[in-house]
Amino acid sequence: MSIRWTYAFIDRPALRAGPAAEFWTAVTGTRLSAVRGDDGEFVTLLADGADACVKLQGVVSGGGGAHLDFSVDDVPEFVAHASRLGAETVGEHEGWAVLRSPAGQLFCAVPWHGESVRPPVVHGSRLDQVCLDVPPSRHEAEVAFWSGLLADWESVPGSLPEFHVVKPPAGLPVRVLLQRLAEEGPVSAHPDLACADIGAARARHEGLGAVFVAAFGHWTVMRDPAGGVYCLTGRDPETGGVRRRPE
Repeated sequence: MSIRWTYAFIDRPALRAGPAAEFWTAVTGTRLSAVRGDDGEFVTLLADGADACVKLQGVVSGGGGAHLDFSVDDVPEFVAHASRLGAETVGEHEGWAVLRSPAGQLFCAVPWHGESVRPPVVHGSRLDQVCLDVPPSRHEAEVAFWSGLLADWESVPGSLPEFHVVKPPAGLPVRVLLQRLAEEGPVSAHPDLACADIGAARARHEGLGAVFVAAFGHWTVMRDPAGGVYCLTGRDPETGGVRRRPE
């Protein structure tokens, strides 16, 4: 089952979706589409001269997070494939479906509409990854699920033992990172940006209203103006790979 395109969906509380939209359009150098959905809950971040790969959803409960949309030629076939691997269908809509991974992470199957042109790097960074934060008891099974679901992607250990990367074929804009948490709890997800210079990216994001949370080896945790967590990571914005520090 080939994935034709990928979307990172940023989920934020509906009452704070406005500040989130303003922030993320500035970060990604995009503009907003018209709102859609029964309650006006969906909006796409449009990139001039390229195809969109980031969307925003206003959620009515919970603090939000992130999820992935997979654009495919045949939605029912993809849903059946995911179900055989242990996914649960949460909702079926006209032409698209909402599913849940074995550990509980939501994702969607949507029709492919010919998207093929990846948005450019903006101010030295690119939103190119959704990180799934998985409790330790579910991590191994969840890695197996995503590796099987995305069978023609490259599934490899990450830069640290707690990370596992599922890399898409060249040209697809969003990849998957699975992070094994230190403690048990529900699965969650957040967006990651690949940054040529984390310090410069942090300064710019703080100027747009984000708040610093914590810094680690090659990533910095931030909180956007809507309260959602995301990470600035020391990866090449063009390739998505971790930049090795000189010895």
